[in-house]
Amino acid sequence: MPGAPRLDEHSFVGNLLTTDSVPAHRRREYWREALSRTFGAVDISVPDGVYSGTIRTASLGGLKVTKVDGDPLEARRTPRLIAQGDEDEYVVVKLVSQGVARLEQDGRDIGVRPGEVFIYDMARPVRLLFPQCFQTKSIVLSRQVLGLCESDLRQITASPLSSDTPLGGLLSVLLSRLADTAGSHRPYAREVLARSVVDLLNVLADEQLGRISEGTPSGDAAMLLQIRTFIGRHLADADLTPEVIARAHHISVRYLHKIFEGEGITVSRWIQSRRLEACRQDLLHREAANRTIAAVAHRWGFTSAAHFSRVFRAAYGMSPSEYRDTHRP
Repeated sequence: MPGAPRLDEHSFVGNLLTTDSVPAHRRREYWREALSRTFGAVDISVPDGVYSGTIRTASLGGLKVTKVDGDPLEARRTPRLIAQGDEDEYVVVKLVSQGVARLEQDGRDIGVRPGEVFIYDMARPVRLLFPQCFQTKSIVLSRQVLGLCESDLRQITASPLSSDTPLGGLLSVLLSRLADTAGSHRPYAREVLARSVVDLLNVLADEQLGRISEGTPSGDAAMLLQIRTFIGRHLADADLTPEVIARAHHISVRYLHKIFEGEGITVSRWIQSRRLEACRQDLLHREAANRTIAAVAHRWGFTSAAHFSRVFRAAYGMSPSEYRDTHRP
């Protein structure tokens, strides 16, 4: 927009965004753009004369780790902003390390204290309020990497995880350490750490969704989490089959089917459901309006556009083109 400040070289050094060297009259717009670049487009409001903020970012495999220090603010991701961008492919896992926060999403309105972790989804409207100076440490990751369907994701957003619980405490410490050290790890270590983070998030999600019981064999549960993560990372590969998955995990196809029995779905159906969800999200993107249905299908591993249309209709009650015309903002 004309006259808007840009994130230029005098204020951006490596993985650092800060208002320190920005003139006071430009800081509000600069800070809005810095937050949007990091987490996705947001509308922010801040008290008059309060524009101070610093964002440190580092990559961790396919994840993004951030540490934010800022003055009081309110950030909203509105349907208008969601329709304009592609950030709705991402989920944010955030630790409040200093200050307090308030989060609204999916009909829930929660208060978050220091040491608590919460999750929000960029695909749906969200309001985040920091009434005082704050520090947060976050991980931004793809919905496909997390491997949760839409209905499951809606159940775990805006549900704070206390550091007093075993898994919540582990995630809180891990997030804090990663935000402080992510940029210092070697590439191989970053990949290993990223896999560990995703596995832990899957365990937390399964616990919140009631999928883990005391009778679940620990070895099967751990292998299932690894496989679901693997499927999320290779969803676009048309050659992703039970045989490929079993070989990648050094197990038999028979054992692979066995550990999926508790999910009430076959491996192939699980892959198909994740692909359908990814396609459904693509169909909602405004910038994909000129992309053919076949192109959307092929992007996520469907080799036949006709087959994709049939299974999409069976899952969502209408054809892909009808869904796009009906639901796109």
